[in-house]
Amino acid sequence: MKDPAFVENLRFACSTRPSVSQICREIGVNRQQFNRYISGETLPSAYNLARIAGYFGMEAKSFRLRPEIFRDRFNQPGGNLSGDRVLNDGFPGDIDGLRRHLGFYQTYHRSMSWPDHVVCSCARLYERDGSVHVKSIERINDPENEIRQFSRYVGLAAFWRQRIFVVERTTGPQSMIAETILTPFGEHQRVYLKGITIGVSWRKENLPYSSRMIWRYLGRDVDYRILLRNCGILQADSRHLPPTVRKFLNAPLSECQTIPTM
Repeated sequence: MKDPAFVENLRFACSTRPSVSQICREIGVNRQQFNRYISGETLPSAYNLARIAGYFGMEAKSFRLRPEIFRDRFNQPGGNLSGDRVLNDGFPGDIDGLRRHLGFYQTYHRSMSWPDHVVCSCARLYERDGSVHVKSIERINDPENEIRQFSRYVGLAAFWRQRIFVVERTTGPQSMIAETILTPFGEHQRVYLKGITIGVSWRKENLPYSSRMIWRYLGRDVDYRILLRNCGILQADSRHLPPTVRKFLNAPLSECQTIPTM
């Protein structure tokens, strides 16, 4: 047994959950590999240890404490993990689940800034240094209101419990944060990710709002000029919108509603 304290602490932590299978599913670790950690045959990599520790609300180094100290810390309200570490350790979650979604997307949502219109933007999910990063561009050209807007967003994506979580902020001195939750591709549908986004309207006194969001997958190699050319605002019933996008965003209010948050 390479590290008796680690093994005992991991076994104790696992005993607080319904099953090891559930732990493996939610962390995104192979069950066979996890069994080797529990048995003491091998130790997890630093990356996997951070994921395991984050799942239990602990710091990675805590798993190497004496078991009696570990249990005391484990049972303390909030454990021994600060808020920033809890958030950071939530990314990327199940990276294998995210990898099938890497690539470029055309994205669509309704915004309070342009009522009766759909904002079409573009986004890219890509892997770097063990994380899945997000880069988005929103380009608006509204001659009627003499508005030209070009916004860049950067952020991270996570995959937890069959959902994709995206947190982004705009670049520049006056940053805004946007959050999006998407449902992964279905078994027979590998084009659209559907969900909801929460943002802030810059034309409506910075009021926060929520709206349905849909991402259309374009692949891992695209023509950037065409991608950017398609960004802008379109009438909600525009024929330039794919039928699936129109149907999803223009559903009856009982099914789809843009919700201003006061």
